[in-house]
Amino acid sequence: FSTEGWGNQSWVSEFILLGFSSDPTTNRILFIAFLLLYLSSVLGNGLIVTLICLDMHLHTSMYFFLCILSLLDMGSVTTTMPQMLVHLLAQSQTISFAGCWLQMYMFGALGLTESIFFVVMAYDRYVAICYPPRYAVILSWGLCTWLSAGTWACGFFFFVIHTFFTMRLPYCGLACMDTNLIAMVDLVISVFMVVAPLSLIVASYIRIAQAILKIKSMQPRCKAFSICASHLTVVTFFYAPATYIYIRPNSRYSPEQDKQISLFYNVFTVLLNPVVYILRNKDIKRAFLKVMQSSRLAW
Repeated sequence: FSTEGWGNQSWVSEFILLGFSSDPTTNRILFIAFLLLYLSSVLGNGLIVTLICLDMHLHTSMYFFLCILSLLDMGSVTTTMPQMLVHLLAQSQTISFAGCWLQMYMFGALGLTESIFFVVMAYDRYVAICYPPRYAVILSWGLCTWLSAGTWACGFFFFVIHTFFTMRLPYCGLACMDTNLIAMVDLVISVFMVVAPLSLIVASYIRIAQAILKIKSMQPRCKAFSICASHLTVVTFFYAPATYIYIRPNSRYSPEQDKQISLFYNVFTVLLNPVVYILRNKDIKRAFLKVMQSSRLAW
C-alpha cells in the first residue's frame, strides 16, 4: 500500500492489489472469462427475480425468499467483480483506503446476511413439509417480511463491528499492533456466520427427514425430497468454501489457495443458484416458458 505523512505520523492512502497474474495476455483472457461469468450471474439471478415478480403463481413465501436470495447474490457479486474487471485491464492496480473498506464491508455484510437467510429458507422448508395444512397461516406475508428485514439488519449491523475494529488498526507494511482483539472479533463473527446458521439448518433438515420418512406413499415422499434438493445443493456450495475460509486453522493459510477458493465462493456459487433453481424447479421453468410464449405472441 501507499502512505501519506504529516509530521511524524503517516496513514494509508491506498492499497495495491496483487491480482492473479502480471502477464497482460493472461489478464485479458481472465477479463473475458470473468466478464462472462459476471454477466451470467447477474442475468441468471435477475431472471429469477423477474419471473417471480411477473407470475402470480410464484407469489408464495418460498419464492419470495428465493427472490431475496437472488438479490443478495447479485449484490454480492457486483460488490467485487466490476472492480476486479477494471484492474485486470488497467495500468494502476491500486484501490483507495476508503474504497477498500467500503468494498470489504458491503461484501462481508451481504455474505453474513445470506448465511443467516439460508436459515430462514430452511425454516420455510421445515414448515412446508412438517406442517403443510398450516403453511400459509404460519408463514404469513407479515412474518416473511419481518424475517427478511431481520436478516438484512443483522448482517449489516454485525459486520459493522468487524469493519470498525479492522479500520482502527494502524498499517505500516502490515497491521502493526497486537491483532488479538480483531482475531477474537473474527472468531465470533465466524461462529455467527458459519457454525450457528449451519447448525440450525442441519437441525431443520433432521426434522424434515423424519417427517418425510413417515410418508408411506412413494410419490409424495419423492416430491418432498425434490422440494428440499435445490436448497440443500445451494447451501452445500455456500457453506463448504465458507467453512474452509473462516473456520480453518491459521497453520493452513495459503494466499494463492485463498484466491481460488474466494473466487469460487464469490462467483461460481452465485452463478450456481439460478442454474439449480431454473433447471430443477418446475414452477420456475413453467413461468419462464410462459413469459417466452407471451413475448412470442407479442411479436
